[in-house]
Amino acid sequence: MQRPPAFNGMRHIALQVQDLEACERFYTDVLGMSLLRRAHENLVYLTLGNDNFSLARAKQDTGSNPQRLDHFGFVVDNKADVDKWYDYLVEQGIKVSREPHEHGDGGYSFYCLDPDGNSVQPLYHPSVSGQTFSEAGG
Repeated sequence: MQRPPAFNGMRHIALQVQDLEACERFYTDVLGMSLLRRAHENLVYLTLGNDNFSLARAKQDTGSNPQRLDHFGFVVDNKADVDKWYDYLVEQGIKVSREPHEHGDGGYSFYCLDPDGNSVQPLYHPSVSGQTFSEAGG
């Protein structure tokens, strides 16, 4: 099987945090991100316009090493590309941890694991998919 169309960037990162409210204030009030969507009391999505950043309340205490990367996403330009990547990765023997599924906000994705166990999410999301960037001054 041929590799599907190239990803359109890594503009989705998801963190698990101990103090969701304090982290949301930091990323919005201090760093200038905007609230994109509050999914529920334990999950918010923030944006800088070109990026999608989620903060999830950690399910357990992270102790003295508080940083927890939940997953990172590679953006595709349309929903059909998610399915093409799913089929391709399954054929390559890559472990899928969650099947393709619709999100409540128009997104569509699945999760797979890299060889070291990191969770990778090929993702279509209307807020970031299909964007193109030009070189500075171009």
